Amino acid sequence: MSASFGAAYPEGPADRDRWILERRGPRNRLDPQRAVEAFVEDEPNEEGIPEPVATVFLANRECPWRCLMCDLWKNTTIESVPPGAIPAQIRGALEDLAPARRLKLYNSGSFFDPKAISPSDYPEVAALTSGFDRVIVESHPALVGDACLRLRDLLAGGLEVALGLETIHPEILPRLNKRMSVEQFEMAAAFLRREEIALRAFVLLGLPFLSEAESLDWACRSVRFAFECGATAVSIIPTRPGNGALEALREGGEFRQPRIPALEAAAEAGLRLGKGRVFTDLWNLEEFRRCDFCFAQRRARLSAMNLRQSVPPAVACAACGGPA
Repeated sequence: MSASFGAAYPEGPADRDRWILERRGPRNRLDPQRAVEAFVEDEPNEEGIPEPVATVFLANRECPWRCLMCDLWKNTTIESVPPGAIPAQIRGALEDLAPARRLKLYNSGSFFDPKAISPSDYPEVAALTSGFDRVIVESHPALVGDACLRLRDLLAGGLEVALGLETIHPEILPRLNKRMSVEQFEMAAAFLRREEIALRAFVLLGLPFLSEAESLDWACRSVRFAFECGATAVSIIPTRPGNGALEALREGGEFRQPRIPALEAAAEAGLRLGKGRVFTDLWNLEEFRRCDFCFAQRRARLSAMNLRQSVPPAVACAACGGPA
């Protein structure tokens, strides 16, 4: 099914960059010596056993790509942080966190971007994380390569790399301005598989230029594809406005914020594949609220799917028409 494209959003990558940047608001002020946020939450491992996972959001330079849907730039710096700043952030965050088995070092971009995280910091990062069974970092597929091997070889535990697949829709993926192809994702996934580095993938629900039904269909296809590429976990991310660009598309009728029932349906479809763990991003889920009567139940259901990796009974709601 073809997407419907309006005239407002540019076709050329350079013009898209400019269009996206022009619609941005201010970024948050950050201390390069302090992590943006840190917390511990339970997440099931590959055997389905819930275990505590620490997440640290690092402050560092914005990545070089200008993705249409991204709002992570709000918590990035304009210039590279000085050498030693990233270890300082990790050290400070871990001092205040409860014990955990795994650690996510998410940095609103790519861990392997040397202008975001200096490779000279890798040894100290590895020393600080030596008590964890696994360290999970994010990366653009284009940066998957020797830097992954260097970090892997320094770590006491295993390495997992999270890649943004976003979608396999042949028309929409190029228009997201990620400068990535499905084939590039496949190549990065194959590299990680050969090097025995675990892979998780991010998939978007609520794609610009598509109806909700079309977006749900492509999210399910993309989850399946990620597992076929060897992912052991797939996180489904509902596309959120808040970066200026999506608001502009919404005003033009080219973006629709996904509803919670669609997120439930995508999670159910992914779990029923039985190919690996499926998580839904519940951050700020209140933004997607459409019904005050069943919101709490639906949120609890999604949380249960994340933790138990099974599909609970659907929520019936007389106010909004039930599970759909």
